[in-house]
Amino acid sequence: MMGLGSAIGAGLFLGTGVGIKAAGPAVLLAYIIAGAIVVCVMRMLGEMAAARPASGSFSTYGEMAFGRWAGFSTGWLYWFLLVMVMGAEMTGAAELMGHWFGIPAWIPALVCVVLFAVINLAQVGGFGEFEFWFAFVKVAVIIFFLVVGVLLIFGLLPGHSAVGLDNFIGKSGFMPNGIPGVAAGLLAVAFAFGGIEIITIAAAESENPTSSIAVAVRSVIWRISLFYLGSVLVICFLLPYDQINGAESAAESPFTIILRMAHVPAIVGFMEAVIVLALLSAFNAQIYATSRLCRSLSQRGDAPRLFATTNSQGVPINAVLLSMFFAFVSVGLQYWNPPGLLNFLLNAVGGCLVVVWLMICFSYLKLHPELEQEGNVSVRMWGYPWLPWLTIISILALIALMLSDPGSRSQVTSVAIVFAFLVALSFIPRKVA
Repeated sequence: MMGLGSAIGAGLFLGTGVGIKAAGPAVLLAYIIAGAIVVCVMRMLGEMAAARPASGSFSTYGEMAFGRWAGFSTGWLYWFLLVMVMGAEMTGAAELMGHWFGIPAWIPALVCVVLFAVINLAQVGGFGEFEFWFAFVKVAVIIFFLVVGVLLIFGLLPGHSAVGLDNFIGKSGFMPNGIPGVAAGLLAVAFAFGGIEIITIAAAESENPTSSIAVAVRSVIWRISLFYLGSVLVICFLLPYDQINGAESAAESPFTIILRMAHVPAIVGFMEAVIVLALLSAFNAQIYATSRLCRSLSQRGDAPRLFATTNSQGVPINAVLLSMFFAFVSVGLQYWNPPGLLNFLLNAVGGCLVVVWLMICFSYLKLHPELEQEGNVSVRMWGYPWLPWLTIISILALIALMLSDPGSRSQVTSVAIVFAFLVALSFIPRKVA
């Protein structure tokens, strides 16, 4: 549920239309390509995590495979990524809540951060229970949307007739903007599944890490694929692609428009509440992940030792407080509220994920023979070694596509600079770092 909670954020409810606008119904091809890449990456990560559970996850495996520079740079890069996304999640949630109550956005942001501080400083079981119900609400809403959408498609609701294929392959065709449109759609949706990496961090803290990771990896990637692909398929069947844009508000969301077609009462307010829950759920999961990653880095000598300290409940209290500090920084940004805040915070997220995915792939190729020799493989990546190499080639092709697009090029260049800086820092002796 943590994997679902982190990957199913406001981007699904508000940002789906961006990819559809670029590619038309052929955006499904973009989601399938992106989904296939993530499925393979998660399968490789799952094999390593089930055999050698570690809260440092891919950062730990990078160090096992290539040495300190790989673990240090990947760990801090992902920590940086999550901190940026935390600020974006709280920005979006606080703006909606502030609008509801007619108060400045920083006030609900402050209240939420204090609440999550209490939750994350308590026993980890309580955090898991809280996150489970957060994620459950989002999953229930998506399932409800899929059921309503299918009923509308086949004309099974009163006052509606079957829609047929008019919107899907009708007037404009399945691929109205050709291959360039699909490429643009791929850039828009490539990182939609980002966040499910958190499950291997969380599962390491469960009662039986090996079996928990195996179950989570096998299930979450297919469930997320189903929810994303199913939702996009319903939207493409029911709405003409040229009438779909990226939604700036819940009222403009394709989900809202379709549920309004089914005469669901008070749908705008309902979707706003769902979007707030989606944002807060992801924010909560990211506090957890940043604190555990920081603790792992500290245990390996890549962060100050004080962040490895745990309380009687096993919670890395100082690492949580560090994450909460940056959460409070995001509250300060609410108060300052500079224009373009969300765009600034999210600018490098995609580039960070590309680096993490590549590190997972290369670490797997290096460690897989060792895992086989140990005979401790309960989750197995398919098609070794050709499918892992095909996954790497696909990610490199995605990077080339990003470099060819002026809007995405800055993500690659800025992350390349940050990553090079982190690699350089990793060569400082551990007792100094």
